[in-house]
Amino acid sequence: MTILEATRKLGEAIQQDERFIRFAKARLANDNDTALQEKIGEFNTVRMNIERLSPEENEKADELRKKLRDVYGEIMSSATMVEYNAAKTDVDSMLNDVNSVIMQCVDGADPTTCEPLVHDCGGECSTCGGCH
Repeated sequence: MTILEATRKLGEAIQQDERFIRFAKARLANDNDTALQEKIGEFNTVRMNIERLSPEENEKADELRKKLRDVYGEIMSSATMVEYNAAKTDVDSMLNDVNSVIMQCVDGADPTTCEPLVHDCGGECSTCGGCH
């Protein structure tokens, strides 16, 4: 089996994993949530309007930035977006584990026994030697 064949098998396994299935459903739910898509469109419009303002239009820019924060809050608190973000976090964690094992194998670890590296950094990146 070639590396690409093995990679395709890994891709199949990823797509059959419950975390990926949850993520795919959440992504589809986001795409089909018309209210959420309208809010995302509104967010993008407000953002573009801010970018078009001249430096002299500070008051208008402040109003639009507040509007942008409000719309962003509505987007991020949407039930479909909350589920999407949770599902994406799980998929990202799975992919980090896969990458961790692959990198250990590249460094010479035994592929049959190496385990994903556990990082307990607490999210503070200032002293980090590399992202997990």
